[in-house]
Amino acid sequence: MEDEAKPLAPAPAIPDELPPTDEEPVTYATPLQMMWWRFKRHRMAIFGAVILILFYFVMVFADFFAPYEPNTRTPYMYSPPQTVHFIDNNGNLSLTPLVYGIGKTRNMETLELIYVEDKTQEYPIRFFVHSWPYKLWGIFDADLHFFGTPEQGADIFLLGTDHLARDMVSRIFFGARISLTIGLVGVFMSMIIGLIIGGISALYGGWLDNAIQRIIEVIISIPSLPLLMGLSAAIPREWSIEQTYFVFSLILSLISTTVIIRIVRGKFLSTRNLDFVTAARLYGSGEMRIIVQHLIPSFLSYVIVRVTLDIPRMILAETALSFLGIGLRPPSISWGVLLTQAQNYQTVVIYPWLLLPAVFVIFTVLAFSFMGDGLRDAADPFSNK
Repeated sequence: MEDEAKPLAPAPAIPDELPPTDEEPVTYATPLQMMWWRFKRHRMAIFGAVILILFYFVMVFADFFAPYEPNTRTPYMYSPPQTVHFIDNNGNLSLTPLVYGIGKTRNMETLELIYVEDKTQEYPIRFFVHSWPYKLWGIFDADLHFFGTPEQGADIFLLGTDHLARDMVSRIFFGARISLTIGLVGVFMSMIIGLIIGGISALYGGWLDNAIQRIIEVIISIPSLPLLMGLSAAIPREWSIEQTYFVFSLILSLISTTVIIRIVRGKFLSTRNLDFVTAARLYGSGEMRIIVQHLIPSFLSYVIVRVTLDIPRMILAETALSFLGIGLRPPSISWGVLLTQAQNYQTVVIYPWLLLPAVFVIFTVLAFSFMGDGLRDAADPFSNK
């Protein structure tokens, strides 16, 4: 007689809520968060980012930080930078910084005009003073300035004056508006043009791809400096500052667009047959949706890193061409235009403060280079930094 089948044991009841555990919940980081974490570990990149934030902040509020209008002429031509003192004429410590008055004398042998400190006149440097009126961003009427010497007849030239007796601090602050933005405008144009033409070249292929690549090779084969000089010299001198600025930005962007086009084309070709693109296509997504929402975001970080490294190159190009007199021209104000005064070595020897705009160019280029290196390491998922 066969054994009777034993009844199955009843399944255990599933509780409505799971008992609490001591394990921490699992968290997920987005690619952007991981990129930010890697970027924060790059100290020089953080230092460069802080310098750039400071420079761009001063540029945006140049009217507020500048003690004079950029084209205001003073009675002191080629005045050297003034020394800021914290000890008054009586030898007492002063918590308020001050400058002495400016006196003039002449070297009777060379007849050279020499500026000396007039210690009988003390002018304290005040902060948040009311001075010349301006329109902030062309909208708001204001006359508040970060620092100044509000006393009647007082002048303050922390970085000296130029050949037309204009304050160098004010002109450097206003010149940053062109020198710091021309790189941003140029890389924005180059990124848009590169994404469009590079995407068309990769997606359509065939004779169109070959034609685009051959044109790019011809442009790359031409030395960039003579090409920039020729295109810049072709800009009519009677054009306004706005027209010259836009065309010059377009010229700089076209030179760097060739590299962006090749990067975008290569990324399109390497990612259009990956699994996530095939899954999106099988799901029913159209080609434009796949391009905008899947392909471009997958390599956009590499393009951003590339254009970030192109910004200092464009700033140097504008400075060099303006210095040679074939870039931006007066009355426009940029760091390159300011450096045209330093073309004569005798002037530089006698008035070395005219080279100070080059110091700001150097710091800006180094800051962008440091930040670009940090972004490049952060965008690389295989980087150990």
